[in-house]
Amino acid sequence: MEQDKKSSTLYLAIDQGGHASRAFVFDHEGHLLAKWIKDVAVTRQHADWVQQDPEEVVASIRTAVDQAGRTLGPRAEDITAIGLATQRSSIVCWDTRSGRALSPVISWQDRRAHAWLAQFSAQAEEIHKITGLFLSPHYGASKLRWCLDYLPEVGAAFKGGYLGLGPLASFLLFRLLDNHPLFIDPANAARTLLWNFKTCDWDARLLELFGLPVACLPLCVPTRYAFGGLRIRAKPVPLRIMTGDQSAALYAYGQPQLKTAYINIGTGAFVQRPIGYYAAYHPKLLTSIVLHDNIEKNYVVEGTVNGAGSALSWLSQELNLDVESKLPEWLALAAEPPLFLNGISGLGSPFWVPNFTSRFVGAGEPWQKAVAVAESIVFLLQENLRESAYFASQVDNIHISGGLARYDGLCQRLADLSGLPVYRPIEHEATARGTVYLLAGRPEVWPESAPGVWFKPKENPLFTARYQRWREALSQALG
Repeated sequence: MEQDKKSSTLYLAIDQGGHASRAFVFDHEGHLLAKWIKDVAVTRQHADWVQQDPEEVVASIRTAVDQAGRTLGPRAEDITAIGLATQRSSIVCWDTRSGRALSPVISWQDRRAHAWLAQFSAQAEEIHKITGLFLSPHYGASKLRWCLDYLPEVGAAFKGGYLGLGPLASFLLFRLLDNHPLFIDPANAARTLLWNFKTCDWDARLLELFGLPVACLPLCVPTRYAFGGLRIRAKPVPLRIMTGDQSAALYAYGQPQLKTAYINIGTGAFVQRPIGYYAAYHPKLLTSIVLHDNIEKNYVVEGTVNGAGSALSWLSQELNLDVESKLPEWLALAAEPPLFLNGISGLGSPFWVPNFTSRFVGAGEPWQKAVAVAESIVFLLQENLRESAYFASQVDNIHISGGLARYDGLCQRLADLSGLPVYRPIEHEATARGTVYLLAGRPEVWPESAPGVWFKPKENPLFTARYQRWREALSQALG
């Protein structure tokens, strides 16, 4: 009887990403039954500004959830729990009386406040040890301070006592759930530069340093929590998991393994190395909490490549070409491309230069430039793999997921350069699948619907030589 009940149980995963909101319905064994994707526009009004319309984001989630429910038909009644995964470092300010947004969604890619943030450089090491993060405009604190300083409605709401501010996830909870809660999970809170990864709460010292009011921030709660109810076809369904997109992706195929490096490539690319139950300081990489469920806490050492899909999008605009659709055939060509020093959305780990100017080294046709940008993503991933090797267990394979993982040429280059086999699952919607794994209570068996593809490392001397030249060129550019 219990087994029959489990087999009929369905879970809804909402993945709110940089360019779209997605709704997926899985059964208890991890089989995908329905999905819907609704695009969300991104605007770049000024240099370093990247933002979205919060009303469009909310509407896109509602549309995706409604359409996924319609696809299921009567079986939508079997959805028993919901999980939400979002862009971790994006922020919003809103009116807690009405839920109306008072700021845009300021994206994790946004660097508008990097000059203001520089005044705290003397405290950078202290901040890193408290939060696991570097002093970077990609994270929430400087964005929230900018809203208070430059958006009159935000300032008025603060003075009036009705301001809510925090990660995008907290705003979405407030708007989507019947009880309009003011909660935030560890993975999203930890991307604000305000959250102490040892106490799992807002840090009073950092709030004072950045001049941000704790009374306006959401309450920090575990990853698994009774957040409230979201209506599906008029029926309230409990939302029980909230986390970050990359944190969820780590659990897409079961419990993370210490000897596997997990790479998820979408708008940005992220390298995660599980390190267990205790937070560890790394001088050049991030320490991130990926799960806190009242029983245990799981941490990773993490590296970030800001210019992944966003770099290809940038090149598409520069060349007025659809780069991504042509990239598979271009990656298969043999001609030597130029090098690309990739600072799109800022140069991330392990270099941490927010205002690095991207540039090509050498000339090339448009297709060669596209290959150069793709290879720069692999080079930056390799830099993060090299750095993480000093502070985590020895790796014997790489697990890759995300939209850009579909490119065979990119996966093979990563295997060749790292010297490690790269595994790409058939289902690469890792964020949604990982969210459902957590919703289902982390079952011991979480099978894939079909075997994925292994890319075994091969000798590739020309590519390895390009990587060495790229390292030298980047070192020179950084001075």
